[in-house]
Amino acid sequence: MESSDEQLCRDVAERKPGAFDLLVGRYQERAYRIAWSIVRDREEAKDCSQDAFLRLHEAAGSFAGQSKFSTWFYRILVNCCLDQQRRRRGWRRLVGWRDRRADGEDEPDPVEQAPAPLTDPLEHVDAERRMSRVWELVEELSPQQRAAVTLQCREGLATKEIAVVLKLSEATVRVHLHRALSTLRKRLGDEG
Repeated sequence: MESSDEQLCRDVAERKPGAFDLLVGRYQERAYRIAWSIVRDREEAKDCSQDAFLRLHEAAGSFAGQSKFSTWFYRILVNCCLDQQRRRRGWRRLVGWRDRRADGEDEPDPVEQAPAPLTDPLEHVDAERRMSRVWELVEELSPQQRAAVTLQCREGLATKEIAVVLKLSEATVRVHLHRALSTLRKRLGDEG
């Protein structure tokens, strides 16, 4: 039987072999995706997610189990990202920015949301274009709004969990999500 994340965290605190590696394996991709959505830089996202795993390793004994492990870990991760942003003194707005591979070609956006499969190829292409535009506009939101949207839409966290991760009240999270949605609707409406 596979251990729960909460049990693995307790095992990490007790320094049981393999527990930390299992947690990293389960959360590495999600951690990078969340970090990238906040810092918008590939190397910084890697650094932030690695830093979050190091903090997890050091603080595993402080996990009290009052929330899900994922909520506790995402809070560590978001704090790492926000610390990184403070060190950089402000947000860079890089709308349309993409990493370049060694051969000079654009890398695909690592957090591009794939729409649900459609039967009509033209509808599928149109839906992909619309979703791509939505996520481009999400990049322009404030850091808190962008984090709240990412945690809700990409990671499926409830408002209560997002509040814990971002160290905000549930009401403030709802305000961030409402303002983000209003901004996205307005900008999409202005375009079409």
